[in-house]
Amino acid sequence: MIRVGNASGFYGDRFTAVREMLEGGELDYLTGDYLAELTMLILGRDKLKNPDLGYAKTFLRQMEDSLGLAVDRGVKIVVNAGGLNPHGLTVALRELADRLGVDASIGFVSGDDLLPRAQALGLENTDGAGTLLTANAYLGAFGIKAALDAGADVVVTGRVTDASLAIGAAAAAHGWGYHDLDALAGATVAGHIIECGAQATGGNYAFFTEIGSATRIGFPIAEIAADGSSVITKHEGTGGAVTVGTVTAQLLYEIGGPRYLGPDVTTRLDTIELSQAGPDRVAVRGVRGEAPPATVKVSLNYLAGLRNEINVVLTGLDIDAKAALFTEQFEAALPTRPASLDWTLSRLDRPDADTEERASALLRCVVRDTDPAIVGRTFTSTAVELALASYPGFTMTAPPGHGSPYGVFEPGYVDAGEVEHRVALPSGVVQRIDPSPLRGRPAGDEPAEPVAGYTDHGPTRRVPLGLIAGARSGDKGGSANIGVWVRNREQFDWLSATLDTDRLRELLPETTDLVVHRHSLPNLLAVNFVIEGILGRGVADNVRFDPQAKGLGEWLRSRNIDVPERFLSGTGAGGEE
Repeated sequence: MIRVGNASGFYGDRFTAVREMLEGGELDYLTGDYLAELTMLILGRDKLKNPDLGYAKTFLRQMEDSLGLAVDRGVKIVVNAGGLNPHGLTVALRELADRLGVDASIGFVSGDDLLPRAQALGLENTDGAGTLLTANAYLGAFGIKAALDAGADVVVTGRVTDASLAIGAAAAAHGWGYHDLDALAGATVAGHIIECGAQATGGNYAFFTEIGSATRIGFPIAEIAADGSSVITKHEGTGGAVTVGTVTAQLLYEIGGPRYLGPDVTTRLDTIELSQAGPDRVAVRGVRGEAPPATVKVSLNYLAGLRNEINVVLTGLDIDAKAALFTEQFEAALPTRPASLDWTLSRLDRPDADTEERASALLRCVVRDTDPAIVGRTFTSTAVELALASYPGFTMTAPPGHGSPYGVFEPGYVDAGEVEHRVALPSGVVQRIDPSPLRGRPAGDEPAEPVAGYTDHGPTRRVPLGLIAGARSGDKGGSANIGVWVRNREQFDWLSATLDTDRLRELLPETTDLVVHRHSLPNLLAVNFVIEGILGRGVADNVRFDPQAKGLGEWLRSRNIDVPERFLSGTGAGGEE
């Protein structure tokens, strides 16, 4: 068994987590996930300004604080902080180690950058998304394994799958190869659970009131055995909790169907078995793996143009009429209409409010264009010029500003054999990593609607779904997923029969005209919905109140639905204790 901790779930996560994990207890490996679709866009813009950048600078500062501690404790570090420039980060790390007097062997994984070959590989955009800024394949774990096998103390990668950080550590420790599909699948699940840091230990948890000490939640650890099974835990004395519920919530984050495709293995999420193995210990067993697909996913980010926005405050009576007046005036006064102009009225006001804030609504206008003159100060100044000529009580939440660049994310796919996956070993030798010889065409996941066999559970009461069901949601490009789970088999039978795609559309009217896929995960007592296009062209482009769909699951939980009264005991919504 090896202990793999994680100290970062995104670029901007708690800076001190690296030292906390190193000092908090025993570890063999420490991973850090710094990359997301939006992060690649941010790093791409950094690299445009300075070709020596393009990596997560935060990690370098964390290593200045903790590299010596990691080496002293024999903890190997595996991170994707290399972003678009893993070589550049490696050079900076080696310079840092020399300056600190720390003897650290450092290797890095590359080959994910397909931008120079994007056109030849058929990855160039065809629908006018903009200028292609980044094109990075999601690499697998075996480059990481090779670096660790060669004695690396630190392994830096670019764009690998999030779970590959943990898979690579486990594969090196246990000597796995491509044919160890079940073990690789088990490590994939462990990696997926810990990749988002404190989300596995009580962070962003639907039933957060059940978490004892949540002031400063600890980060997760996966104890991964030679057969791929694992126990999820955290350092003793840290805040938060590790329960079947917290682990289930993270398992449902940003997934699709039961088959979870990766470059090294296709993981069957519907085979996962969870059990509470002790306080803050959840056992993960039974995971089955299948051959990986022939293609690998590519993260494509485009510079699409510039965007700007204004927010005006509407207070008191006649909110709708005030919004209509300002909208008409503003659009008429604009010297040039932008390529895209979107209005959103957020009715946060209340009648007969006891504070001005509670009496006010927000009207937001977001514009996009490729011409900075159209979306810059000209746009925001138009609003200012109306200040004394518009609705009563006119005010803005911020002064005029210039527009800022925005990007668009799209997934692409290329044959795995076209990706030159390489690892630079600590010795300086560069090794090519061949793709899995097992890759092929995996079986598809068919959306699963409820099946016959539902049993009447007696009288119902109309209450929020969240009284008995948890949910976790997130973004995947322009789509979003909502995973919904309950606590026992009887509740799952009801949930599975009740919450179909039609019911979801009723509860979330914003999904009415969108394509919704439903997948069942009985082992997790869960159903998962994938909603296509709800986020437009992705987080950097989208004007939704919640551009990454993080609150979409909580909205669903707040909606009223007819729940069997027998399930409500102890919820505060009726029923006997």
